[in-house]
Formats: sequence, structure tokens, C-alpha cells
Amino acid sequence: MSTPHTPSDETLLAALRDGEDLALERIVARWEKPLFAFAWRYLHDRADAQDLATETFVRLYHHRERIHPDAKLSAWLFTTLGNLCRNQHRWRRRHPTVSLDATPNEHEADDLAPRPISAALPPDRALESDERLRALAAALDRLPHDMKTALLLHHFERLSYREIAAVVGCSERGVETRLYRARRLLRADLATALDPVMYPT
Repeated sequence: MSTPHTPSDETLLAALRDGEDLALERIVARWEKPLFAFAWRYLHDRADAQDLATETFVRLYHHRERIHPDAKLSAWLFTTLGNLCRNQHRWRRRHPTVSLDATPNEHEADDLAPRPISAALPPDRALESDERLRALAAALDRLPHDMKTALLLHHFERLSYREIAAVVGCSERGVETRLYRARRLLRADLATALDPVMYPT
């Protein structure tokens, strides 16, 4: 977001196309944290998130002259990063080394995810909270790419339906449909996963 004293994304993108390398530094400074946050929530891996956010900026620089002058920078960045995350996610499923359901600890999460609250809870409530977090991470991981992307961009990055539509390649009504279906899938998935925790036999 720009102010009267800072250049807009459109201005920075135009400067980057004109060969001003300082524009790339300003774009990185503005978008590095949101891109890392999105990739971290998508993959739950700090190293992968950092690598893919960096790769997104590399691709922006290499393709700077081919980006349409009217293109929205945020949409281009999240579209590129989303595709990279999807490819990495597929690769990890074919080459599993660690559980995709693992939940990062507090130090890994930094300020990108809700703080663990289990330490302040009684043991039975702490177990329930931890189970919920793991179940949510696993349920998100199982969502189809377009639904997962729309949900992350809407709930965490606070992008508008129009901005999300540009990223996932559909209409604003299509975004609304994806979010509705994603929430239904999450509710059904979580209801199944948490029943044994909520109602132990």
C-alpha cells in the first residue's frame, strides 16, 4: 500500500520495466513478508517458504518486460508464488521425507500464525487445542489448490474478491463459490478428525 510519500505498486512496476533496479528492492521490501507468510501457510515449511518467495522475485525481474502495464503487481506475485507452492506440494507428496501435517513450533511461526495457547491451558484443554491445530493444518493441506489459495488469500492476506479472482483465474462469483466449498470441506474434514477428541470413547 502506498502513501503520498511512497511509490505505488504500479509506479514501481513501471520503474522496474524501465530498468531501475532500486524498484525491485522496494518491491521486495514491500511484499517479502506477505509472500513468505502465504507460502508458509501453504507448505508449513520455513525453508521452502523463503526459497519460493525469493524465486517469485527472481521471476518478476526476469519477466519484468513482458508483464502487461495494467497488470496488478499483487495478483502477479501471488499467482506466481501459488503455482510454485502447488508444484512444491506435489513434489513433496511424491517424495515424502517429513509429515506434511506437522505443525511448526512457536519460533518457526514467528508472527505469521496464531500463537500456541496450550501452555496456558489445563492438560486436557491443551491436548484438545493441539489436536485442533494439527487437524486444521491437515485439513487445509488436503484442500484443492484453487480453494486453498482463495481461502489463504481471503482470510490471511485480506485480498478482495476481485484480487483473488485475478490470482486463481475466475470471476468474483467463482471466488465466492470456492470459498463456500472450501469452508464446507474444512467443516466436514474437521468434524470427522475431531470427533474422537471431542467425544472420546
